[in-house]
Amino acid sequence: MKSLRFLIPLALFAALAWFLYAGLSLNPREVPSPLIGKPAPAFALPRLDDPTQTVKREDLLGKVWVMNVWASWCAPCREEHPLVVAFARERKVAVIGLNYKDRPGDARAWLERMGNPYAATLIDFDGKVGIDFGVYGVPETFVIDAQGVVRFKHVGALTSQVIRQKIEPLLKELGV
Repeated sequence: MKSLRFLIPLALFAALAWFLYAGLSLNPREVPSPLIGKPAPAFALPRLDDPTQTVKREDLLGKVWVMNVWASWCAPCREEHPLVVAFARERKVAVIGLNYKDRPGDARAWLERMGNPYAATLIDFDGKVGIDFGVYGVPETFVIDAQGVVRFKHVGALTSQVIRQKIEPLLKELGV
């Protein structure tokens, strides 16, 4: 009975150490999204270049597209932007920008300065569409298939490794 008193704390410590080890081995950039494999949320947002025009989710059905969530006030967005520009130039897939909680004038000036890789930039003034997509920070990038199903989500700034190892193989799989 006396030895059992020492084994219980040891067993609890071992269990705690295992959970800590398992948690530290996870990649914080790979946040599982409940949207993967489900239809992208419905939206109807004004375009940054012409706020009188609205783009809806239904307008994008029938083609694979990549949605890049960004803002002019976002430092990591500035880091990833040259990759987004190069990706949009090289690939035959529409890259849609979701300008998240930003001032339209600031966003337009940022794109003029940095280059505009987007087939369309949609304005998410209040962040409601971002919330529907499960965005909790910028930048984030999604791949949506021709049926409007979310197939991939990347949290944080894109890297050439993520594009090469995850996005491009998925786009090939989707026939792009």
